Amino acid sequence: MDAKICGIKDSKTLNYIINHKHPPKFIGFITNYPKSKRYINYEGLKKLINIDKKKINFVSVLVNPNDEILEKIKYLNFDYYQLYDVDPKRTKIIKEKYKVKIITAITIKNKNDIEEFKKFESTSEIILFDSKGYEKSIGFDHRLLNNVSTKVNKMLAGNIQYDDKLDKYSKITDIIDISGSLETSGEKDISKIKIFLENINKIKNEN
Repeated sequence: MDAKICGIKDSKTLNYIINHKHPPKFIGFITNYPKSKRYINYEGLKKLINIDKKKINFVSVLVNPNDEILEKIKYLNFDYYQLYDVDPKRTKIIKEKYKVKIITAITIKNKNDIEEFKKFESTSEIILFDSKGYEKSIGFDHRLLNNVSTKVNKMLAGNIQYDDKLDKYSKITDIIDISGSLETSGEKDISKIKIFLENINKIKNEN
């Protein structure tokens, strides 16, 4: 099971994560959603991610992005676009035009919402199953993922705690996506990030 740490907005935290002996596979940056306290504007983002990311994938988190923001970020140091509120047709257009890998975010309240992933399988490298909370860390019944084919590359978010027994997720997802629970007073807490990355590494070694 791999990890994604989302909502990074300062260089100290970013450098700590990149240089950790057990870094996550993905780091996410909130690119066009000012409602989120983790949002970082274009100039700040450009400066922050213009670094050697080693083998980590940088993810631009985008909510229904317009052409203007897509054109602005197309030369930035991103490997994936994580798309919320984008229909399958536009997802395909974005993927082909910008030659970028796609994480499609499906927001879940009940089991009917889970089925939405089928519309995006052909255009997405990863399907993220998230809560309806967006920037708020709201949970949903993670057991709903038991009904999703193991062929789907799954990412799971939604009120997962950094010190949870994370091995309980290993049977239902390939990647844990975590943000809010790594914070203290609204800012990323390196001591919590350390515990989370060590916990993920333990699971990898056990498997």
